[in-house]
Amino acid sequence: MKLKILMCLLFLSQVYTLRAQNDSPYRTSWKVDAPITAAGMGLSYYGLTLMQAKDGLTEQQIGALQKSDVNSFDRFSAGWDSERANSISDIPFYTSFAMPFVWVLNDNIRNNAGQVFALYVETMAVTGTLFTMTNGLNPRTRPMIYSPDVDMAEKMRANSRNSFYAGHTAASASAAFFFAKVFHDFNPDSPARPYVWAAAAAVPATVGYFRLKAGKHFLSDNLIGYTIGAAAGILVPQLHKKTNKTGLSIAPVMGSFMGARYDGAALGYRF
Repeated sequence: MKLKILMCLLFLSQVYTLRAQNDSPYRTSWKVDAPITAAGMGLSYYGLTLMQAKDGLTEQQIGALQKSDVNSFDRFSAGWDSERANSISDIPFYTSFAMPFVWVLNDNIRNNAGQVFALYVETMAVTGTLFTMTNGLNPRTRPMIYSPDVDMAEKMRANSRNSFYAGHTAASASAAFFFAKVFHDFNPDSPARPYVWAAAAAVPATVGYFRLKAGKHFLSDNLIGYTIGAAAGILVPQLHKKTNKTGLSIAPVMGSFMGARYDGAALGYRF
């Protein structure tokens, strides 16, 4: 049901996109972006099934766990467990998803709301795919499982092996950095841009800190999640820019070859 709702929202935003690109720094196409987003949603769902299908730890496996087995970089947090920190992490986590809706206060972005929303959904679909597929295929025991205070039933759940990498941190970084990137591109002369980027960096960092304190993820899990999420939040809109100073570009292509018509997307890099 959630997937159907997201697809309907994507369709509506893409229809509106056709009317809102003249004064936008981005170029989008229904034929290119909709399939990418749909594929991202599908792969995210498949990755989620892989995460849920993991085998939980047995009592014998849990009893054999040693903090010394954790790599030296992450070992300091093995055994951390805080429900309070876990609850606090939800505040900046959900705040990050609300940040992009501040766009309604900016005339430049509001006039292209459909296009920007479509890019936002695409960004989160890409982020979701990377996270769920990586996590689903790479079981890693959470730091809290090394704590003697955590109930055995909780330790034996499949979710106890979803440490790599930090999904909350990745998702919040993706949303926050996407917000900053879009504001940056639509408002090239705004003196607020450094503050927007600072806020975008701080929100997912706060999420990662409290997820670490809660014993949900090791430091390396959070660093990787932060990096991947931030990269997706910046690169997806950057690849759609009409003027791409990095040399990266993505654009719809169409034509004919040996009598057959084709439609697709071209990803290029200009040296």
